[in-house]
Amino acid sequence: QLQMKESGGGSVQPGGSLRLSCTPSGFRLGLYSVAWFRQVSGKEREGVACFAGDSGPIHYADSVKVRFTISRDNAKETVYLQMDSLLPADSGVYFCSASRFHQPGWSDFTAWGQGTQVTVSS
Repeated sequence: QLQMKESGGGSVQPGGSLRLSCTPSGFRLGLYSVAWFRQVSGKEREGVACFAGDSGPIHYADSVKVRFTISRDNAKETVYLQMDSLLPADSGVYFCSASRFHQPGWSDFTAWGQGTQVTVSS
């Protein structure tokens, strides 16, 4: 079973930055597509950023374009999400996931971890 482990969440003021990290458990990133999702209590999990295959393309949700950057370092077996200019609406639990598909849709991601909490508040 594919699993992921996220870290790097925390509390930050509006306009601040955070960098989330994610590592796979039980498999190597290799050619897997990777993505970040977030979930706010009472709402469905939503896709935030996707890195298709091992070389892209990269897709962002409209709400985070320009502000968030997804990247991966296969040598370190780590996926990152750099989040800048954070807004209170960005608060939620962030999950990293992986998919065997090279051009995946959001529903093709099936590997999940426990998530990491991000709180943006003044």
